[in-house]
Amino acid sequence: MNAHAEYFTFNTDRRREYINITDRVAQVVAASGIQEGMALVSAMHITAGVYVNDAESGIIRDIEEWLQRLAPEGPDYHHHRTGEVNGDAHLKNLLIGHEVIVPITDGRMDLGRWQQIYYAEFDGQRPKRLIVKVLGE
Repeated sequence: MNAHAEYFTFNTDRRREYINITDRVAQVVAASGIQEGMALVSAMHITAGVYVNDAESGIIRDIEEWLQRLAPEGPDYHHHRTGEVNGDAHLKNLLIGHEVIVPITDGRMDLGRWQQIYYAEFDGQRPKRLIVKVLGE
């Protein structure tokens, strides 16, 4: 088995952003030379996530509103007693998840027709890393 890893750094302009990284991950897969295997895409921070879904703006807005309903911004988090103010971002990470695994077939990501890979930032405006690790033959 072979392995190839690359890191991306994100420093978003806004506190919350949803960034389509499908093409960037595809470039890592191509650079790996791996024909059959999988790519792990993982946010390396507890206030960010990675997910696979549609690139349609309405679903992105629905995701944002759903996360805000379940983990709204505000002062009522026990975590804020530590001096932090990002309790909602930690919970949003739990809802979205911090990683996805994408199959590789014939040297390309084997995604469904509408599937795209997104980096979800919940407490941005500072540098955060993401790893893409490609494993296979």
